[in-house]
Amino acid sequence: MAPLRTPLQGVWNVVRFNWHFYLAAGGAALVLAGLWQAGPSALRPYAGLLLVLALVPMLVSLLITAYIYDFSGLYQFKWLQAAGPVPAALLTVSAGFDEISAPLAHQYPNANLLAADFYDAARHTEVSIQRARRAYPPYPGTHAVDTRAELPLPAGSIDLAVAFLAAHEIRDAAERVAFFRELMRVLAPTGTVVVTEHLRDLPNFLAYTIGFLHFHSRQAWLATFRAAGLRVAHEVKITPFITAFFLRKHGPAA
Repeated sequence: MAPLRTPLQGVWNVVRFNWHFYLAAGGAALVLAGLWQAGPSALRPYAGLLLVLALVPMLVSLLITAYIYDFSGLYQFKWLQAAGPVPAALLTVSAGFDEISAPLAHQYPNANLLAADFYDAARHTEVSIQRARRAYPPYPGTHAVDTRAELPLPAGSIDLAVAFLAAHEIRDAAERVAFFRELMRVLAPTGTVVVTEHLRDLPNFLAYTIGFLHFHSRQAWLATFRAAGLRVAHEVKITPFITAFFLRKHGPAA
């Protein structure tokens, strides 16, 4: 059973890793609120409208984030049962912030778990990832890997590979395909790769407005999987905002 998370840990992590954004938004809201209450009468309606347009998307985003990461069951991992039998060899893939290795080590205590992190400080310069790494050290024994190089694993050695909210950080499409070819290479013939992601779609636009552009579309993911020699065996909507793709090597359907 996965270790318990603290109440509202998910939304709290989002706020503290991105506090500069919320500080700037709060400052702008205070200025607009001041203009709405005490500014020139001609500006007050516009200030009030801008205040609403600034606050409502932010509050909606926080509420949806709390739902996804704290109340939806995402971290109970019941959705991972679609991957099939308990794996003997398990690979987790992260991009600087590993939320998956420790829970899966508890869920699959008899599996040989290898944690791989493709974070590169020279290429992944987001301040939020840097803050997350300071708050959550890497899982013990994590291997630093490069998405442009071979994984340090023999072919066919992994029964289950899980890329949890990480693979979207590979921004270049060709590099993303090359990395998934590596995952395909190390996957056992009957193994499964699970890719869990937000998508660049309407629900995520409503939740995060222009922030949804940081995600890849479903069509982009499907193109990546096809080019890497993987097929979608199952596709699960964990929430309207989170999709899990269960991938297998090309061959007869299960």
